[in-house]
Amino acid sequence: MSLPRPPGIRTGVRRKRGIHSLRGKLTLANVALLALGIVAATAVSVMGMRYYLLDQIDTELAKTRDSLGGSQLTLRQIDSLSVLGFVHDRLAPQAGDEQPRPDSIFAAVDSRGEPVGILGFKPTDAQRGLADAVADQRQIVEDPEPHDVSLHGAPYRVTGTRLADGTRILLATSTDALHKGVAKALKLDLTIGTLLLALLACLTMFSVRRRMRPLEDMVETSSAIADGDLTRRVPSSHHPTQEVEQLRLALNSMLHQVESAYRTREDSAAQLRRFVADASHELRTPLSAIRGYLQLYDQGMLSDRGERKRAWGRMMAEADRMSRLVDELLTLARLDQRPELRFRNVDVSRLVRDAAEDLRVQQPDRPITVDADGSLLVRADESGLRQVLGNLVANVRTHTPADVPVRLGVARADGVVRLCVADKGPGLGPADSARVFDRFFRAGGGAGSGLGLAIVQGVVRAHSGEVAVRTAPGEGLTVTVTLPAGTPGPP
Repeated sequence: MSLPRPPGIRTGVRRKRGIHSLRGKLTLANVALLALGIVAATAVSVMGMRYYLLDQIDTELAKTRDSLGGSQLTLRQIDSLSVLGFVHDRLAPQAGDEQPRPDSIFAAVDSRGEPVGILGFKPTDAQRGLADAVADQRQIVEDPEPHDVSLHGAPYRVTGTRLADGTRILLATSTDALHKGVAKALKLDLTIGTLLLALLACLTMFSVRRRMRPLEDMVETSSAIADGDLTRRVPSSHHPTQEVEQLRLALNSMLHQVESAYRTREDSAAQLRRFVADASHELRTPLSAIRGYLQLYDQGMLSDRGERKRAWGRMMAEADRMSRLVDELLTLARLDQRPELRFRNVDVSRLVRDAAEDLRVQQPDRPITVDADGSLLVRADESGLRQVLGNLVANVRTHTPADVPVRLGVARADGVVRLCVADKGPGLGPADSARVFDRFFRAGGGAGSGLGLAIVQGVVRAHSGEVAVRTAPGEGLTVTVTLPAGTPGPP
Protein backbone atom coordinates (compact mmCIF):
# COMPACT_ATOMS: atom_id res chain seq x y z
CA MET A 1 0.00 0.00 0.00
CA SER A 2 1.44 3.34 -1.01
CA LEU A 3 1.49 6.15 1.51
CA PRO A 4 1.15 9.64 0.03
CA ARG A 5 4.17 11.77 0.76
CA PRO A 6 3.46 15.20 2.26
CA PRO A 7 4.87 18.20 0.39
CA GLY A 8 8.38 19.17 1.43
CA ILE A 9 9.33 15.70 2.71
CA ARG A 10 12.47 14.34 1.12
CA THR A 11 13.25 10.66 1.25
CA GLY A 12 16.62 8.96 1.07
CA VAL A 13 18.02 11.14 3.84
CA ARG A 14 21.78 11.52 3.48
CA ARG A 15 23.61 10.77 6.69
CA LYS A 16 25.70 13.67 7.89
CA ARG A 17 29.33 13.01 8.69
CA GLY A 18 32.05 15.07 10.32
CA ILE A 19 32.10 16.99 13.54
CA HIS A 20 28.52 18.21 13.10
CA SER A 21 27.13 14.68 13.33
CA LEU A 22 26.15 13.16 16.65
CA ARG A 23 28.94 10.64 16.25
CA GLY A 24 31.52 13.40 15.80
CA LYS A 25 30.16 15.43 18.71
CA LEU A 26 30.24 12.44 21.06
CA THR A 27 33.80 11.65 19.98
CA LEU A 28 34.92 15.26 20.52
CA ALA A 29 33.20 15.35 23.90
CA ASN A 30 34.93 12.15 25.06
CA VAL A 31 38.31 13.29 23.77
CA ALA A 32 37.90 16.72 25.39
CA LEU A 33 36.93 15.18 28.73
CA LEU A 34 39.87 12.78 28.63
CA ALA A 35 42.21 15.62 27.65
CA LEU A 36 41.04 17.63 30.64
CA GLY A 37 41.51 14.59 32.85
CA ILE A 38 45.02 13.97 31.52
CA VAL A 39 45.99 17.62 31.95
CA ALA A 40 44.62 17.66 35.50
CA ALA A 41 46.28 14.35 36.40
CA THR A 42 49.59 15.47 34.86
CA ALA A 43 49.50 18.78 36.70
CA VAL A 44 48.75 17.10 40.02
CA SER A 45 51.43 14.43 39.56
CA VAL A 46 54.10 16.91 38.43
CA MET A 47 53.31 19.31 41.25
CA GLY A 48 53.31 16.45 43.73
CA MET A 49 56.65 15.14 42.49
CA ARG A 50 58.18 18.61 42.56
CA TYR A 51 56.90 19.25 46.03
CA TYR A 52 58.24 15.91 47.26
CA LEU A 53 61.75 16.39 45.81
CA LEU A 54 61.94 20.01 46.99
CA ASP A 55 60.90 18.89 50.43
CA GLN A 56 63.76 16.39 50.50
CA ILE A 57 66.28 19.07 49.45
CA ASP A 58 64.88 21.52 52.01
CA THR A 59 65.09 18.87 54.73
CA GLU A 60 68.78 18.20 54.02
CA LEU A 61 69.52 21.91 54.00
CA ALA A 62 67.66 22.40 57.27
CA LYS A 63 69.60 19.56 58.96
CA THR A 64 72.93 21.01 57.88
CA ARG A 65 71.87 24.52 58.92
CA ASP A 66 70.67 23.36 62.34
CA SER A 67 73.88 21.37 62.91
CA LEU A 68 76.06 24.41 62.19
CA GLY A 69 73.84 26.86 64.02
CA GLY A 70 73.59 24.69 67.11
CA SER A 71 77.32 23.88 67.34
CA GLN A 72 78.24 27.38 68.72
CA LEU A 73 81.45 27.30 66.68
CA THR A 74 83.26 30.22 65.23
CA LEU A 75 84.78 30.42 61.78
CA ARG A 76 88.29 30.19 63.34
CA GLN A 77 87.29 27.05 65.19
CA ILE A 78 85.95 25.57 62.01
CA ASP A 79 89.26 26.34 60.34
CA SER A 80 91.18 24.66 63.14
CA LEU A 81 88.84 21.71 63.41
CA SER A 82 89.16 20.59 59.84
CA VAL A 83 88.23 17.11 60.95
CA LEU A 84 84.59 17.99 60.76
CA GLY A 85 83.60 15.43 58.23
CA PHE A 86 80.44 17.04 57.05
CA VAL A 87 82.26 20.39 56.40
CA HIS A 88 85.20 18.77 54.66
CA ASP A 89 82.94 16.63 52.52
CA ARG A 90 81.09 19.68 51.35
CA LEU A 91 84.24 21.72 50.70
CA ALA A 92 86.36 18.98 49.16
CA PRO A 93 84.71 19.09 45.72
CA GLN A 94 85.04 22.87 45.72
CA ALA A 95 88.67 23.09 46.76
CA GLY A 96 90.07 22.80 43.30
CA ASP A 97 87.06 24.47 41.72
CA GLU A 98 86.68 21.38 39.54
CA GLN A 99 82.91 21.68 39.06
CA PRO A 100 81.66 24.96 37.63
CA ARG A 101 78.23 24.25 38.94
CA PRO A 102 78.48 22.05 42.01
CA ASP A 103 75.32 20.49 43.41
CA SER A 104 76.05 21.85 46.91
CA ILE A 105 77.76 25.12 47.87
CA PHE A 106 79.01 26.08 51.33
CA ALA A 107 79.92 29.77 51.63
CA ALA A 108 80.92 31.91 54.62
CA VAL A 109 80.35 35.67 54.41
CA ASP A 110 81.41 38.42 56.78
CA SER A 111 79.31 41.25 58.14
CA ARG A 112 79.77 43.16 54.90
CA GLY A 113 78.38 40.28 52.86
CA GLU A 114 81.76 39.40 51.30
CA PRO A 115 82.76 35.73 51.09
CA VAL A 116 85.73 34.63 53.20
CA GLY A 117 88.07 31.67 52.85
CA ILE A 118 87.75 28.45 54.80
CA LEU A 119 90.47 25.93 55.71
CA GLY A 120 93.02 28.14 54.01
CA PHE A 121 91.27 28.10 50.67
CA LYS A 122 90.23 31.27 48.94
CA PRO A 123 86.53 31.69 48.10
CA THR A 124 85.65 29.92 44.89
CA ASP A 125 83.69 31.43 42.02
CA ALA A 126 80.68 29.42 43.10
CA GLN A 127 80.93 30.81 46.64
CA ARG A 128 81.31 34.35 45.34
CA GLY A 129 78.40 33.86 42.96
CA LEU A 130 76.25 32.54 45.79
CA ALA A 131 77.07 35.56 47.97
CA ASP A 132 76.22 37.88 45.08
CA ALA A 133 73.00 35.97 44.21
CA VAL A 134 71.59 36.35 47.71
CA ALA A 135 70.37 39.93 47.84
CA ASP A 136 69.28 39.94 51.47
CA GLN A 137 71.59 37.62 53.41
CA ARG A 138 70.07 38.63 56.74
CA GLN A 139 66.61 37.48 55.66
CA ILE A 140 68.07 34.18 54.40
CA VAL A 141 69.67 33.58 57.79
CA GLU A 142 66.60 34.53 59.79
CA ASP A 143 64.01 32.77 57.62
CA PRO A 144 63.71 29.06 58.51
CA GLU A 145 62.47 28.18 55.02
CA PRO A 146 64.93 27.88 52.10
CA HIS A 147 64.66 30.28 49.15
CA ASP A 148 65.07 29.91 45.40
CA VAL A 149 68.03 31.67 43.77
CA SER A 150 69.63 31.55 40.32
CA LEU A 151 73.37 30.99 40.21
CA HIS A 152 75.04 31.30 36.81
CA GLY A 153 71.66 30.49 35.21
CA ALA A 154 71.14 27.36 37.33
CA PRO A 155 68.42 27.11 39.99
CA TYR A 156 69.40 26.56 43.64
CA ARG A 157 67.72 26.32 47.02
CA VAL A 158 69.57 28.37 49.63
CA THR A 159 69.33 28.77 53.38
CA GLY A 160 71.66 30.23 56.00
CA THR A 161 72.76 30.27 59.61
CA ARG A 162 74.93 32.41 61.89
CA LEU A 163 78.05 31.18 63.72
CA ALA A 164 79.01 32.21 67.22
CA ASP A 165 81.33 34.96 65.96
CA GLY A 166 78.59 36.48 63.75
CA THR A 167 79.80 34.99 60.49
CA ARG A 168 76.97 34.04 58.18
CA ILE A 169 77.04 30.66 56.54
CA LEU A 170 75.15 30.19 53.26
CA LEU A 171 74.13 26.67 52.26
CA ALA A 172 72.86 26.02 48.72
CA THR A 173 71.80 22.90 46.82
CA SER A 174 71.19 22.75 43.09
CA THR A 175 67.67 21.94 41.88
CA ASP A 176 68.59 21.69 38.21
CA ALA A 177 68.28 17.90 38.21
CA LEU A 178 64.89 18.23 39.85
CA HIS A 179 63.60 20.60 37.17
CA LYS A 180 65.01 18.44 34.39
CA GLY A 181 63.36 15.37 35.90
CA VAL A 182 60.05 17.19 36.18
CA ALA A 183 60.33 18.37 32.54
CA LYS A 184 61.06 14.82 31.37
CA ALA A 185 58.14 13.47 33.39
CA LEU A 186 55.90 16.18 31.90
CA LYS A 187 56.97 15.31 28.34
CA LEU A 188 56.42 11.62 29.03
CA ASP A 189 52.95 12.27 30.46
CA LEU A 190 51.99 14.47 27.52
CA THR A 191 53.26 11.90 25.02
CA ILE A 192 51.36 9.07 26.68
CA GLY A 193 48.30 11.32 27.03
CA THR A 194 48.39 12.15 23.32
CA LEU A 195 48.57 8.46 22.44
CA LEU A 196 45.69 7.76 24.80
CA LEU A 197 43.64 10.54 23.22
CA ALA A 198 44.24 9.14 19.75
CA LEU A 199 43.36 5.62 20.93
CA LEU A 200 40.23 6.91 22.70
CA ALA A 201 39.14 8.79 19.57
CA CYS A 202 39.42 5.60 17.47
CA LEU A 203 37.65 3.45 20.06
CA THR A 204 34.93 6.07 20.56
CA MET A 205 34.30 6.32 16.82
CA PHE A 206 34.02 2.55 16.56
CA SER A 207 31.86 2.21 19.68
CA VAL A 208 29.58 5.12 18.78
CA ARG A 209 29.18 3.78 15.26
CA ARG A 210 28.09 0.42 16.65
CA ARG A 211 25.82 2.01 19.25
CA MET A 212 24.33 4.44 16.71
CA ARG A 213 23.44 1.68 14.28
CA PRO A 214 19.90 1.27 15.77
CA LEU A 215 19.30 5.01 15.30
CA GLU A 216 20.46 4.75 11.69
CA ASP A 217 18.05 1.85 11.26
CA MET A 218 15.29 4.09 12.58
CA VAL A 219 16.19 6.74 10.00
CA GLU A 220 16.15 4.15 7.20
CA THR A 221 12.83 2.77 8.45
CA SER A 222 11.28 6.24 8.61
CA SER A 223 12.49 6.97 5.07
CA ALA A 224 11.06 3.67 3.82
CA ILE A 225 7.71 4.42 5.47
CA ALA A 226 7.73 7.91 3.92
CA ASP A 227 8.21 6.17 0.56
CA GLY A 228 5.07 4.11 1.19
CA ASP A 229 6.27 0.89 2.87
CA LEU A 230 3.98 0.88 5.91
CA THR A 231 5.01 -2.64 6.90
CA ARG A 232 8.61 -1.61 7.60
CA ARG A 233 9.77 -1.89 11.22
CA VAL A 234 12.97 -1.09 13.10
CA PRO A 235 14.99 -4.32 13.50
CA SER A 236 16.51 -5.31 16.82
CA SER A 237 20.28 -4.95 17.24
CA HIS A 238 22.52 -7.71 18.52
CA HIS A 239 23.64 -5.83 21.65
CA PRO A 240 20.98 -3.19 22.31
CA THR A 241 21.17 -0.70 25.14
CA GLN A 242 18.16 -0.32 27.36
CA GLU A 243 17.26 3.20 26.22
CA VAL A 244 17.69 2.46 22.52
CA GLU A 245 15.70 -0.77 22.83
CA GLN A 246 12.89 1.11 24.60
CA LEU A 247 12.94 3.71 21.82
CA ARG A 248 12.84 0.96 19.18
CA LEU A 249 9.87 -0.75 20.83
CA ALA A 250 8.02 2.55 21.24
CA LEU A 251 8.71 3.53 17.63
CA ASN A 252 7.57 0.14 16.31
CA SER A 253 4.43 0.38 18.42
CA MET A 254 3.75 3.86 17.03
CA LEU A 255 4.38 2.65 13.47
CA HIS A 256 1.95 -0.22 14.04
CA GLN A 257 -0.68 2.23 15.23
CA VAL A 258 -0.01 4.50 12.26
CA GLU A 259 -0.32 1.58 9.84
CA SER A 260 -3.53 0.39 11.52
CA ALA A 261 -4.99 3.90 11.48
CA TYR A 262 -4.03 4.39 7.83
CA ARG A 263 -5.49 1.04 6.78
CA THR A 264 -8.61 1.73 8.85
CA ARG A 265 -8.98 5.08 7.13
CA GLU A 266 -8.53 3.47 3.73
CA ASP A 267 -11.03 0.74 4.60
CA SER A 268 -13.47 3.33 5.92
CA ALA A 269 -13.09 5.44 2.80
CA ALA A 270 -13.58 2.39 0.58
CA GLN A 271 -16.58 1.30 2.65
CA LEU A 272 -18.03 4.80 2.46
CA ARG A 273 -17.63 4.88 -1.31
CA ARG A 274 -19.23 1.45 -1.58
CA PHE A 275 -21.98 2.50 0.83
CA VAL A 276 -22.78 5.63 -1.17
CA ALA A 277 -22.76 3.67 -4.40
CA ASP A 278 -25.03 0.94 -2.96
CA ALA A 279 -27.39 3.48 -1.39
CA SER A 280 -27.59 5.38 -4.65
CA HIS A 281 -28.32 2.18 -6.52
CA GLU A 282 -30.97 1.07 -4.04
CA LEU A 283 -32.70 4.46 -4.12
CA ARG A 284 -32.41 4.84 -7.87
CA THR A 285 -34.43 1.69 -8.59
CA PRO A 286 -37.68 2.75 -6.82
CA LEU A 287 -37.24 6.34 -7.98
CA SER A 288 -36.93 5.16 -11.57
CA ALA A 289 -40.08 3.05 -11.19
CA ILE A 290 -42.06 5.94 -9.68
CA ARG A 291 -40.80 8.34 -12.34
CA GLY A 292 -41.80 5.89 -15.09
CA TYR A 293 -45.36 5.51 -13.80
CA LEU A 294 -45.69 9.28 -13.42
CA GLN A 295 -44.54 9.83 -17.00
CA LEU A 296 -47.09 7.25 -18.21
CA TYR A 297 -49.80 9.04 -16.26
CA ASP A 298 -48.68 12.46 -17.55
CA GLN A 299 -48.77 11.27 -21.15
CA GLY A 300 -52.27 9.89 -20.69
CA MET A 301 -51.25 6.32 -21.30
CA LEU A 302 -53.05 5.12 -18.10
CA SER A 303 -56.57 5.70 -19.34
CA ASP A 304 -57.98 2.50 -17.89
CA ARG A 305 -59.13 2.68 -14.26
CA GLY A 306 -57.53 -0.71 -13.45
CA GLU A 307 -54.20 0.36 -14.96
CA ARG A 308 -54.22 3.56 -12.89
CA LYS A 309 -54.98 1.55 -9.73
CA ARG A 310 -52.19 -0.92 -10.46
CA ALA A 311 -49.74 1.93 -11.17
CA TRP A 312 -50.78 3.65 -7.95
CA GLY A 313 -50.19 0.47 -5.99
CA ARG A 314 -46.75 0.02 -7.55
CA MET A 315 -45.75 3.59 -6.75
CA MET A 316 -46.92 3.19 -3.14
CA ALA A 317 -44.91 -0.04 -2.83
CA GLU A 318 -41.79 1.60 -4.18
CA ALA A 319 -42.32 4.59 -1.88
CA ASP A 320 -42.66 2.23 1.09
CA ARG A 321 -39.47 0.50 -0.01
CA MET A 322 -37.64 3.83 -0.12
CA SER A 323 -39.08 4.77 3.28
CA ARG A 324 -37.85 1.51 4.85
CA LEU A 325 -34.44 1.99 3.23
CA VAL A 326 -34.15 5.56 4.51
CA ASP A 327 -35.24 4.46 8.00
CA GLU A 328 -32.57 1.75 8.03
CA LEU A 329 -29.93 4.19 6.83
CA LEU A 330 -30.93 6.61 9.59
CA THR A 331 -30.70 3.78 12.11
CA LEU A 332 -27.19 2.92 10.95
CA ALA A 333 -26.19 6.59 11.06
CA ARG A 334 -27.43 6.88 14.65
CA LEU A 335 -25.57 3.71 15.61
CA ASP A 336 -22.39 5.07 14.08
CA GLN A 337 -22.75 8.12 16.32
CA ARG A 338 -23.00 5.86 19.42
CA PRO A 339 -26.35 6.99 20.74
CA GLU A 340 -27.27 6.86 24.40
CA LEU A 341 -29.41 3.76 24.90
CA ARG A 342 -32.07 3.45 27.56
CA PHE A 343 -30.80 0.61 29.70
CA ARG A 344 -33.12 -1.22 32.01
CA ASN A 345 -33.89 -4.78 33.08
CA VAL A 346 -35.26 -6.59 30.04
CA ASP A 347 -36.62 -10.14 29.95
CA VAL A 348 -34.82 -11.54 26.90
CA SER A 349 -36.81 -14.80 27.07
CA ARG A 350 -40.05 -12.88 26.59
CA LEU A 351 -38.59 -11.01 23.58
CA VAL A 352 -37.54 -14.32 21.99
CA ARG A 353 -41.03 -15.81 22.50
CA ASP A 354 -42.63 -12.67 21.03
CA ALA A 355 -40.39 -12.88 17.94
CA ALA A 356 -41.28 -16.55 17.50
CA GLU A 357 -45.02 -15.75 17.72
CA ASP A 358 -44.63 -13.02 15.10
CA LEU A 359 -42.88 -15.49 12.78
CA ARG A 360 -45.66 -18.09 13.31
CA VAL A 361 -48.28 -15.55 12.35
CA GLN A 362 -46.38 -14.52 9.21
CA GLN A 363 -45.41 -18.08 8.19
CA PRO A 364 -47.73 -20.62 9.84
CA ASP A 365 -46.19 -23.58 7.98
CA ARG A 366 -42.61 -23.02 9.19
CA PRO A 367 -41.40 -25.38 11.97
CA ILE A 368 -40.24 -23.20 14.87
CA THR A 369 -38.40 -24.33 18.02
CA VAL A 370 -38.11 -21.97 20.98
CA ASP A 371 -35.64 -22.48 23.87
CA ALA A 372 -36.63 -19.58 26.10
CA ASP A 373 -38.46 -20.91 29.12
CA GLY A 374 -38.89 -18.86 32.26
CA SER A 375 -37.39 -15.41 32.65
CA LEU A 376 -33.87 -14.22 31.88
CA LEU A 377 -33.15 -10.59 32.76
CA VAL A 378 -30.39 -8.47 31.30
CA ARG A 379 -29.77 -4.74 31.41
CA ALA A 380 -30.23 -3.52 27.87
CA ASP A 381 -32.24 -1.25 25.59
CA GLU A 382 -35.51 -3.11 24.93
CA SER A 383 -36.27 -1.45 21.60
CA GLY A 384 -32.74 -2.22 20.39
CA LEU A 385 -33.03 -5.91 21.31
CA ARG A 386 -36.44 -6.12 19.64
CA GLN A 387 -34.91 -4.66 16.49
CA VAL A 388 -32.08 -7.22 16.65
CA LEU A 389 -34.54 -10.14 16.95
CA GLY A 390 -36.83 -8.64 14.32
CA ASN A 391 -33.99 -8.29 11.79
CA LEU A 392 -32.70 -11.82 12.47
CA VAL A 393 -36.17 -13.32 12.05
CA ALA A 394 -36.79 -11.19 8.93
CA ASN A 395 -33.48 -12.45 7.51
CA VAL A 396 -34.68 -16.05 7.98
CA ARG A 397 -38.08 -15.26 6.54
CA THR A 398 -36.62 -13.51 3.48
CA HIS A 399 -33.75 -15.82 2.56
CA THR A 400 -35.04 -19.32 3.39
CA PRO A 401 -38.02 -21.31 2.12
CA ALA A 402 -41.19 -21.18 4.25
CA ASP A 403 -40.89 -24.86 5.31
CA VAL A 404 -37.28 -24.65 6.59
CA PRO A 405 -37.06 -25.24 10.39
CA VAL A 406 -35.77 -22.42 12.57
CA ARG A 407 -34.70 -22.38 16.20
CA LEU A 408 -34.71 -19.38 18.56
CA GLY A 409 -32.98 -19.70 21.92
CA VAL A 410 -31.43 -17.75 24.78
CA ALA A 411 -29.23 -18.88 27.69
CA ARG A 412 -26.93 -17.49 30.35
CA ALA A 413 -23.43 -18.96 30.72
CA ASP A 414 -20.00 -17.73 31.90
CA GLY A 415 -21.35 -14.32 32.88
CA VAL A 416 -22.83 -13.56 29.45
CA VAL A 417 -26.18 -13.99 27.73
CA ARG A 418 -26.20 -15.77 24.37
CA LEU A 419 -29.12 -15.26 21.99
CA CYS A 420 -29.22 -17.66 19.03
CA VAL A 421 -31.26 -17.73 15.80
CA ALA A 422 -30.50 -20.80 13.62
CA ASP A 423 -32.12 -22.08 10.44
CA LYS A 424 -31.64 -25.15 8.25
CA GLY A 425 -31.55 -23.21 5.01
CA PRO A 426 -29.04 -23.37 2.16
CA GLY A 427 -26.31 -21.59 4.13
CA LEU A 428 -23.51 -19.43 2.79
CA GLY A 429 -20.08 -20.00 1.32
CA PRO A 430 -16.88 -18.69 2.96
CA ALA A 431 -16.72 -15.60 0.73
CA ASP A 432 -20.33 -14.61 1.47
CA SER A 433 -20.07 -15.38 5.20
CA ALA A 434 -17.07 -13.03 5.48
CA ARG A 435 -19.20 -10.16 4.12
CA VAL A 436 -22.49 -10.99 5.78
CA PHE A 437 -22.33 -7.89 8.02
CA ASP A 438 -21.37 -5.49 5.22
CA ARG A 439 -23.93 -2.86 4.37
CA PHE A 440 -26.02 -3.52 1.26
CA PHE A 441 -24.55 -6.99 0.92
CA ARG A 442 -27.06 -9.57 -0.33
CA ALA A 443 -25.88 -13.09 -0.98
CA GLY A 444 -26.69 -14.10 -4.54
CA GLY A 445 -28.47 -10.80 -5.16
CA GLY A 446 -31.45 -11.90 -3.05
CA ALA A 447 -34.28 -9.82 -1.72
CA GLY A 448 -34.02 -7.24 1.03
CA SER A 449 -31.99 -4.10 1.41
CA GLY A 450 -28.84 -5.79 2.74
CA LEU A 451 -28.84 -3.65 5.91
CA GLY A 452 -30.53 -6.02 8.36
CA LEU A 453 -27.42 -7.78 9.73
CA ALA A 454 -25.42 -4.55 9.62
CA ILE A 455 -28.03 -3.00 11.94
CA VAL A 456 -27.85 -6.10 14.17
CA GLN A 457 -24.09 -5.71 14.46
CA GLY A 458 -24.38 -1.99 15.23
CA VAL A 459 -26.99 -2.48 17.97
CA VAL A 460 -25.03 -5.34 19.57
CA ARG A 461 -21.82 -3.31 19.60
CA ALA A 462 -23.70 -0.42 21.19
CA HIS A 463 -24.51 -2.91 24.00
CA SER A 464 -20.76 -3.80 24.27
CA GLY A 465 -21.56 -7.23 22.88
CA GLU A 466 -20.50 -9.40 19.96
CA VAL A 467 -22.28 -11.10 17.11
CA ALA A 468 -20.95 -14.12 15.25
CA VAL A 469 -22.09 -16.23 12.29
CA ARG A 470 -21.57 -19.95 11.74
CA THR A 471 -22.55 -21.25 8.33
CA ALA A 472 -21.58 -23.54 5.48
CA PRO A 473 -23.23 -24.47 2.18
CA GLY A 474 -26.15 -26.83 2.88
CA GLU A 475 -25.81 -26.51 6.69
CA GLY A 476 -27.93 -23.43 7.31
CA LEU A 477 -27.07 -20.22 9.09
CA THR A 478 -26.62 -19.68 12.84
CA VAL A 479 -26.34 -16.16 14.25
CA THR A 480 -25.21 -15.89 17.89
CA VAL A 481 -25.50 -12.64 19.80
CA THR A 482 -23.42 -12.39 23.01
CA LEU A 483 -24.37 -9.70 25.52
CA PRO A 484 -22.74 -8.90 28.87
CA ALA A 485 -25.07 -10.00 31.67
CA GLY A 486 -24.40 -6.74 33.53
CA THR A 487 -24.43 -4.16 30.76
CA PRO A 488 -23.85 -0.79 32.45
CA GLY A 489 -26.65 1.65 32.33
CA PRO A 490 -28.60 4.12 34.45
CA PRO A 491 -30.78 2.63 37.21
